[in-house]
Amino acid sequence: MTSTDARGRRRPADKFEDRRRELADAALQTLATLGYARTSLREIAQNSDFSHGVLHYYFRDKVELITYCVQRFKTQCVERYDAVATHATAADALARDAGDGLAATLESDALMHRLWYDLRSQSMFEESFRLDVGEIDAGLERMIWRIVTTYAHLSGREPACTSATAYAAFDGLFQQALLRHLAADPEALDDLRAGTRLLLERLV
Repeated sequence: MTSTDARGRRRPADKFEDRRRELADAALQTLATLGYARTSLREIAQNSDFSHGVLHYYFRDKVELITYCVQRFKTQCVERYDAVATHATAADALARDAGDGLAATLESDALMHRLWYDLRSQSMFEESFRLDVGEIDAGLERMIWRIVTTYAHLSGREPACTSATAYAAFDGLFQQALLRHLAADPEALDDLRAGTRLLLERLV
């Protein structure tokens, strides 16, 4: 069967999901710029090539659209850091690569990370967010734990903390760096790199 035949025989569910991804990608910039409170499906439609009716067909409301967008973004982040842990051969190199990676994504995707923290804060008030936020948080915690356990293994030691503690520490480090970066602090990225290396040393 040719690739053309394969595409022609794709299930309707696959095509529906492809369309959702396309719409979500088009909505990301508006969501990241305006945040949860100031964004509506109509606002997103006005800033994209898609109508309000099309957005409403594929997403029930902005809650579903925002959580879908953030899940896609965070899944990509997890995949990048899994690769860092998988290919690491030395503890020092892993610490350096992890710090560089966190600084790079903070610099290039600051608005998306800001949207994630906005969504997580909203979940304390909006019950409809909590399940999705919990799933994203769990995925990020597993990502950090893979970095920590790999660093520990390469160092010939054992982690000196729990998975939850490691995630809380790295999440706090990253969020503070994000706040400083958004405030145009020129040392925020370098401090994040250094903090990542120091934190890994302290956690094992």
